[in-house]
Amino acid sequence: MTSNPIELVIFDCDGVLVDSERICVKVDAAITADLGCPFTEAEIIERFVGSSAEIYTAAVEERLGRRLEKGWQKQYEHLYRAAFDAELTAVDGITEALKGITTPVCVASNGDRPGIGRNLEIVALSDHFQGRIFSADDVSRGKPAPDLFLHAARSMGVDPGRCVVVEDSAYGVQAARAAGMPAFGYCGGLTPASRLEGPHTTLFNDMRELPELLATAAC
Repeated sequence: MTSNPIELVIFDCDGVLVDSERICVKVDAAITADLGCPFTEAEIIERFVGSSAEIYTAAVEERLGRRLEKGWQKQYEHLYRAAFDAELTAVDGITEALKGITTPVCVASNGDRPGIGRNLEIVALSDHFQGRIFSADDVSRGKPAPDLFLHAARSMGVDPGRCVVVEDSAYGVQAARAAGMPAFGYCGGLTPASRLEGPHTTLFNDMRELPELLATAAC
């Protein structure tokens, strides 16, 4: 890594800003059981946390042995909404972290834009990211491809070489590395630290540590 100053911090959403992944795993288990191709919660964590909708759909279709109709997930969206309304909270320490970060920030998530915005509203974090939300809907390939992070950097007018990414999933840190952006891997979620570690990746366990880590880091 060179010693360029950091000009943009790109946050993933699920598991980094909002503590949604535990909720999603339970809902995904119920959905796959309803479809007739049940995945255990352990399988879902291993295979789908942080993945794109395309990866999720392909795995479900493979286990089902047939193709699903386009937009098949819409019939289950109410399950996620109800669970989020009842249970969603901000990731522990993220509010303090965001208050301590002076570098510009944005969100780049594999989720859809309305869902990202709604979840940030629920946990009262939306004011930190107004007009700076980027979704897999904006690019042809979601994570683990680098497209979304590169799109976020371009949209924010920042050279990718001066961006860092905050992620909690193996797919996310893989996308950051592919984009040439150092990653800060949050280990307080569902993904084991062993799946996040790798080149140009700093692991940490408490979101409250992030401002100091960023202040002493460079791209």
